[in-house]
Amino acid sequence: MSAMLLILAYLAIGLVLKRTHLMPVNTGQVLNQYVINVAVPAMILLHLPHLDITRSILTPAIMPWVLFPISIGLVLLSAKVFKWSRELTGALLIVVPLGNTSFLGFPMVETFFGTAGLPYAVIYDQVGSFIGLAFFATFFAAVYGKRDDGSEEKLSKLSMAKRLVTFPPVIALVVALLFGMQTYPGILETLISNLAATLVPVVMIAVGFQLQFRIPRSDLLPFSIAMVIKLLILPAAALAIIRIFDLNDLAAQVTVLEASMPFMITAGAVAISAGLKPRFVASLVGYGILVGLITVPIWAWILNA
Repeated sequence: MSAMLLILAYLAIGLVLKRTHLMPVNTGQVLNQYVINVAVPAMILLHLPHLDITRSILTPAIMPWVLFPISIGLVLLSAKVFKWSRELTGALLIVVPLGNTSFLGFPMVETFFGTAGLPYAVIYDQVGSFIGLAFFATFFAAVYGKRDDGSEEKLSKLSMAKRLVTFPPVIALVVALLFGMQTYPGILETLISNLAATLVPVVMIAVGFQLQFRIPRSDLLPFSIAMVIKLLILPAAALAIIRIFDLNDLAAQVTVLEASMPFMITAGAVAISAGLKPRFVASLVGYGILVGLITVPIWAWILNA
């Protein structure tokens, strides 16, 4: 559980920096720009070349792609029913489908299922969350994101394509697919690895800096709906699927636990850097981690019952 304690420590650092006024008021935005332009591309370059899909990992490899359309559909349905703004809808489309399946997921899986469950957790994270971040998060950020002056814009197909191909994580994705190496030559490996390692602490400090414990009344409904979808509906759907197909092995159990993870920190950074409800997203990610401390062990208990 040391990873969870580290995240709480990073969150606390961000809160202290904000409350003591030791950093400028726009520190959160600056940190997130660093993450999206440097740390996330470095992570993509470092990890994407290691993907290795075999028949033995079909359950954790396929499940995220079954859950993605469910979460996206629920967000779009809720947005239509409750007439949410384009900004709020875009933020939730980025944050809700993706879980924190590595930094939180790996230690949680090891805690409840031992080291034998880690390979399946890695597959879920790499084939599901990681690729989902590279494609879905960047796509929705490009489509729903705001212009530099903070205003919303309706993008033409050409503008959308231009924003997609010039988005740093997308560039890193293309480079990794074409030229990526499992081990980069010389100092380049150390450079990319060190930059990627800054992602979680920098993002979590930024989240802590932007976290507000008082959620505006107008945001309570989407906040609650997002929590329910991510922490209850998605893992329940994953559990139902493995039960329907009578999958009771370790891979299936790890898959459900990974599906129960709270919101991905990096997805929150993508939404915030795109100007999509920054304070709301920061609170959603921060509170998601705190609530996940309760809900994830409950799902582990259900799986082991």
